[in-house]
Amino acid sequence: MVFYPWYPALMLAVECSNVIGIRLQSIAAGTVNAAEETSLMVSEKVDAAFEAGSMLLGGKKTADVIDFYRKHVAANVARLS
Repeated sequence: MVFYPWYPALMLAVECSNVIGIRLQSIAAGTVNAAEETSLMVSEKVDAAFEAGSMLLGGKKTADVIDFYRKHVAANVARLS
């Protein structure tokens, strides 16, 4: 498939943008604790970056890393919605 490496990456970008919007709306509306949410957001990103790096060093494909990130983004959407 010609679009395979690019389409999931594009979808990841769109999904991440949606999570950012949901998080900002939740923080602005006061439905989540802003300090806890930002701390969670940073720790999630650091943990995911280390895990993605270890996946790549372990021989995984870029597509596997994109799928890994998409699963984490979907979990955040489910948690925040």
